[in-house]
Amino acid sequence: MQNKLKKLPWLDIDQAFPDASMAWDESSDAPGLLAVGAPLSVARLQEAYSKGIFPWYNQEQFPLWWSTNPRMVLATHNFQLHHSLKKKIKKAIIANELIIKIDHDFEKIMRQCGQGSLSHSREGGWIHDDMVAAYYQLHLQGNAHCLEVFYKGQSVGGLYAVSLGKMVYGESMFASATDGSKMALAALVAFCIYHQIPLIDCQQNTPHLKFMGGHLVNRQEFIAHLDAFCNLPAPKWEFTDSMWSCFFSDMVENGT
Repeated sequence: MQNKLKKLPWLDIDQAFPDASMAWDESSDAPGLLAVGAPLSVARLQEAYSKGIFPWYNQEQFPLWWSTNPRMVLATHNFQLHHSLKKKIKKAIIANELIIKIDHDFEKIMRQCGQGSLSHSREGGWIHDDMVAAYYQLHLQGNAHCLEVFYKGQSVGGLYAVSLGKMVYGESMFASATDGSKMALAALVAFCIYHQIPLIDCQQNTPHLKFMGGHLVNRQEFIAHLDAFCNLPAPKWEFTDSMWSCFFSDMVENGT
């Protein structure tokens, strides 16, 4: 791989990304690989995500930048909240046993996504110290957020995501108990539906995300969506129980 990386554009600190269409295609050893180099500054990450590009590399490597094609996304109105999980969440809401906290402890959540035995992230090793430091700075700028699920008084799962305007990019999830990551994703979808955010980027095609309603789109369609939504006013990142109404309208009607 090291020899092949020499054929990629090497980015200087202030050099713009090449067009995402230049990423390696499906016939290569690393489909979606676009460029190498350049530190993970806030400005660099903002530029990358606005163009459908994301970093993914191990601690020992130079930063690697990717733009996968096709792209796994989750249209929020297509989210599959399966019956058993829906029943579990509804019961917990009624019993006041489910609490969703946003931006409670970003660094902790990010590290749990990298270390959790039930993590649903990209292949292990990529959420390293450099990544945590960079995304924490992005969080301080208001462009990265975390969500944590407390069920029956215990933290059971969570996720973190990048946010530009009304575009949300799901980065990684963790579960420390059964259904923890699924409840976190359901809460994120509820938040997005409430704020009229139609799409969550999932980056990579995984069986877990497909099971929850994810589907593939081509790069051109994905970038067109970014152009339309990244510059819209951003929502206020707070979670209230009323946001669950997209799944449980009967609870709202009955005042429960």
